[in-house]
Amino acid sequence: MIDTQFSIPFAYDFDRALERLASDPVNAVYLEKREVRIPMEEGNIITLRGIGSTESPSFVLENSMDDGQADKIKSIFHFDRPLDAIANHFEGTDLEQLFIEHAGTPLIQSFSLYGTLMKNIIHQQLNLAFSHVLTMRFVESFGSNQDGVWRYPNPETVAALKVDDLRKLQFSGRKADYVIGLSRSIVDGNLDLIKFSKMDDEEVTREMVAYRGIGPWTAQNFLMFGLGRPNLFPLADIGLQNALKRLWNLDRKPTADEMLAYFPTWSPYLSYAALYLWRSIE
Repeated sequence: MIDTQFSIPFAYDFDRALERLASDPVNAVYLEKREVRIPMEEGNIITLRGIGSTESPSFVLENSMDDGQADKIKSIFHFDRPLDAIANHFEGTDLEQLFIEHAGTPLIQSFSLYGTLMKNIIHQQLNLAFSHVLTMRFVESFGSNQDGVWRYPNPETVAALKVDDLRKLQFSGRKADYVIGLSRSIVDGNLDLIKFSKMDDEEVTREMVAYRGIGPWTAQNFLMFGLGRPNLFPLADIGLQNALKRLWNLDRKPTADEMLAYFPTWSPYLSYAALYLWRSIE
């Protein structure tokens, strides 16, 4: 196993990134140690620890198997793409102040594509608190724990479940059907999450929404947090609507057309506009 230390040449607020990761109880985050432990598909667990400041970010990466794993972690945590260039894009826009107040906030990808999809399905039409409770029940019941780090169950395990197995955890019948059905599609080879990394956003969305349980909101969240795509903005997201209502001093939530009017200004970084708007109300 390999331990490495490295720095990045732009501002990066690792503590805020950890706080956001810690809001999901599946993640193994230790705020006092400034570290997160990441379960890798190859079976090992990598520890990432911050040892620098926001202005001079440095990190220690422990227990990677090879340079490929280290590069994957750097991509997941946005160490390979300068955040300051993205912030500069929003200078002079209505979001400029948000990018000043929350400078160095990265778009962090999820640790598992399958886990991302399952989480998005579970979170549909639920308040955030209960969605986290339901996700943990799912992971604790059918996933695994390795040295204190939870892993999502594999698709084969979930594909073999019955609807009643999930109903016992307080899944709705429809949500249970979606989770099991999508897992079976993955096991059968019909739904290939890996190949989506080589497809553009529209192609991925078009293919995903053909499956029961996946609508535009779920597809966009998968693209944003599963694949780290930079130019997505889920118009139907209530949090984004509330953030813009406050930012624009409206007495109601903005309409889709009102939000769409800003897309030319925010593009090609719509995902970061969404991230910083979410951040403004967290």
